[in-house]
Order: sequence, then structure tokens, then C-alpha cells
Amino acid sequence: MPGNEPASSASMMSDGSVSGGSDNLTSENSNKSTSQGSDELVAAVGAHSGEPETGFNPITGWSYSREPLVQSTLFKKDSNGSLIKDLATNYSVSDNGLTWTVNIRDDVKFHDGVPLTARDVAFTFNTAANSSGKLDLSMLDNAVALDNYTVEFKLNDPQTTFIHKLAALGIVPEHAYNETYGEHPIGSGPYRFIEWDKGQQAIFEANPDYYGQKPYFKKLTLLFMQPDTAFAAAKSGQVDMAEIPSSYANQKVDGMKIVSLDSIDSRGITFPMQPDTGKKTENGYSIGNSVTSDPAIRKALNIGIDRQALINGALNGQGEEEFTGVDKLPWGNKEAAFEDGKIDEAKKILADGGWKDTDGDGILEKNGLKAEFTLLYSSNAQDRQALSVALSEEVQKLGIKIKVEGKSWNEIDTLAHSTPVIFGFGTLDPTDLYLKYYSKSYDPSNYNNIIMYNNSIVDNYLRTAITSTDQDTANKNWQLAAWDGTTGFSEKGDATWLWIATIDYLYIMDEDIDIGTPKIQPHGADIFGNILEWKRTGS
Repeated sequence: MPGNEPASSASMMSDGSVSGGSDNLTSENSNKSTSQGSDELVAAVGAHSGEPETGFNPITGWSYSREPLVQSTLFKKDSNGSLIKDLATNYSVSDNGLTWTVNIRDDVKFHDGVPLTARDVAFTFNTAANSSGKLDLSMLDNAVALDNYTVEFKLNDPQTTFIHKLAALGIVPEHAYNETYGEHPIGSGPYRFIEWDKGQQAIFEANPDYYGQKPYFKKLTLLFMQPDTAFAAAKSGQVDMAEIPSSYANQKVDGMKIVSLDSIDSRGITFPMQPDTGKKTENGYSIGNSVTSDPAIRKALNIGIDRQALINGALNGQGEEEFTGVDKLPWGNKEAAFEDGKIDEAKKILADGGWKDTDGDGILEKNGLKAEFTLLYSSNAQDRQALSVALSEEVQKLGIKIKVEGKSWNEIDTLAHSTPVIFGFGTLDPTDLYLKYYSKSYDPSNYNNIIMYNNSIVDNYLRTAITSTDQDTANKNWQLAAWDGTTGFSEKGDATWLWIATIDYLYIMDEDIDIGTPKIQPHGADIFGNILEWKRTGS
């Protein structure tokens, strides 16, 4: 999704083909089955790109910002994050930005042999717009098939970022779509769905009628495993590749290599911006936090923590410092970055803001309120737990107490309006930035502007950016929204979030697997984003 930097090629963790480390795990890998064909791939996935809860249905969230494997998209993104045509052959936009017309290929068939037409495209987008899926299509009024190979999209808001929606939603067949589609998906992509054993695995086979480049791997088996189990499976030779946690970055397995992929997947903590006055959402959930609504707390935390130390400790060094959530992207503002780890300056900010430890317990107070709050993390996310715990320990030196709690997302939903949460975000669609900070984007049913941020100057920058047809103008305004020299959503302005790091994605795989030039990794990982480039060397 387009980034400031090109997608990194797979890089080893040391100068050799296998990462350095003290543990030399050599014996188990000799058990690799020789009956498996060289054009078959078994991959253990879980932490970031694992099993979809609602099945392989793009309308309910499957493949959002990732390669859908089974379905095709109108556009896709190359290894540099630039948009390229997939099903689309051409497109145009009306002068007022409200009508988009897209022409599509006339040689594409679904896996059941039925031709894919503009009706399927219109059906997919209309259905997605009326669903509660991950893709925000609030700007879409409706899509209409003008003929078999032309679809027209009518928008209610001239958002130029709509082009990214055309690359994010896999096309489903109108004739074969129903409530169980996700369990038995039919698409037109490079792989056909074969079977899904829930909680265990999913199997895909190459589509012989695929209109694009034919994949080298004729069969993909995805095993849904927890990270530790996946690494054990790789050690014992049960899988060709596995997604692994950062704690295994220095491990060594004979015949396998550890590959690290840079990402734009940021970890950041929300700061509810309103004080707790007893207000509730329409669902009865508490709104506001009287500690994080104080700008002195937010700024001191941003300035006072040492991000690199957190990355080194909690992530085993597998990540980079992050200051705005979009540092690596074209709309990232370098002027919004700052020097962190400045404990004395952070303490002064707190003192000037009226926070003092009057009872000697090591925790600051202000008007009888303790400088303490709970931080929530998804209970199945190891990296978020590690960062949360490390952060809670580090901020004690500032006189701030953070209690960390792991919760399910259903539980977090009820608490996120009043309690800080460590989230993961990262996409090449700048709409994500708009939804995070635009005051009118708040929606209690999702995480859009969950902090209830409201800055009219920032709003103006965001509106100019999202409706601008000139990319340079758009990027400039995205940047100004972070910091214009006076205000913005970044630490130098309102300090709305505590961004900490962009994480690296680690995989262990057979030495003979060549994954080409991977796409830049978004939130949720897109390891299979360039699957058509993959092959085994020497075969």
C-alpha cells in the first residue's frame, strides 16, 4: 500500500543464509518428507496472517489489504506499493469526483467456469457497502453494471482515495454467493479453494484457467498454528515455512533460513481525549479518561519513553521506532518526529501540568487523581503483550502507573472509549489516517476516531487531502494534519496517540524457497502478496 520506501527484499538475519545465534537446531529437520512434491508448499501461519474467523469471504474481511489467493481484485499493488491493473483495464473519474467508471477484462472466468462480468463487480461492492466488513465504503452510494465489462461507481463524497478500495476487495460471484460463501468460496484468482478444516488447515490448488501469470506452487496448504507450535513444526520438518515470533530471530535450524520483512505495521496506544464525565455511548459503554485527557500525561509519555529500548527488549530488536504511525509512508511528516527518552523533560512537563507525588508512593497526583490507567491488549497478540509490559515498567520512572490487561476483542469493544488500547495499524491507503483523526468519522460501532479527537484545523487538512486530485497536494495536507508548526495530531501538537514501533515480520523457511521481492508488509502481513514470483531454486 504506496510507501516512502520500496518493499524490502527478504533479508537474512546474519551474513549467512541462516541467522546467527547460539542454538543450533540441526537434527529434527532431516525428517522433512520426501514424498511432498517440489511444487507443493506447506506453510504454518497464525500470529498475523492466520485463519479468518468468517471464512474466505472478502466482503466480511478476508484479504483486506492482502493477496486474496482465491479472488481477483480490480487493481493490485506491486512490490513498491504502486497500483497496477488486475481485472481492470482502464478507469476514469468525473470532474466532480463522484462518478468512477471502470472497464474490466472480458476473458476472466470464475473457478466454476462462469464468466466474471461487471454485474459481479457491482454486486460485490454493493453487498460490501451494506455489510459490517473491515473495508470502509461509506463514501459509496451504489455500483451499477453499465454493460458486461463496464461498472460505474457513484460516490456521495469525492474521496480520491477510493482507488485504494478497488485494490482491497476481492470480487465474488453473484450467482454463487450466499451466507456460507466463506466456507466454500469461488473466485477467479490464481488459486482454487479445495477445503477448509476449521482450526486446522486450508488447502488451495493452482487455477489452470487463471488469466495471469501461472504460479510455480501448484498446491498450497496453510496450517493454522500458534507461533511457538509453528516454529516447532519447522524444526521437525513438518512445514516448508512458518511465521515465527521475534523471540526466535536468533535461532538456527539446519537447512532453513530466517527471513525478516520490513513492514508499515505500527503499534500505537490510544489516548481517550475526553475526561470521564459519566457519558456513555449508545451501547452504554463509558466514554472518556480523566488521566489520558490531560495533555501533560500524553506529551510526557511520548517524550519520556525510549522506543528503541522497548523494541530491543520486547521485540528482540525486530522493529523500528515509530513516532506518528505513518513515518514510512509518503504522507508521513518528518517534521513531526522528535527525540524521545528525555526523562527530565518529561518530568518537567508533568510538573508544569500540576502532577506531583504528594504522598511519596511513587505515583504522581493532580487534584486527587492518580496518574494511573489500564492499558488493554489483545490477549492472543504476543508482541502487544510484550510491548505493554515493557512500557508499564519503563514509565514508572516518570511517576506514571500502567496496569496491563489482556482481553478479547469483544471485551475491548466495550472498553475502548474510556481505556487506552494498543492497536496495530498499517496500510497504503491514507483513508486509514482520515478515519483515525477526522472528527466526524467517529463511529461507536468500530475503531474510527475511537479517541474522539476534534481539531477543526486538522479536519480541514484531512478533508483537503482526501478530496485532492493532485497527489502532491494530498500528501502535503496529510503531513500538515500531523504538524503544521502550530498544531496537529502528533506529539508536537495534541499528542493523540503513543506510537511506539513498526514491527518486522519473521519467517523461517526452507533454504531453497525463493520468495522474490515481497510487497511492503501492511498490518496483518501479506507474505503471499507476490506468490506468483515464488519458486524453489534448482528445480
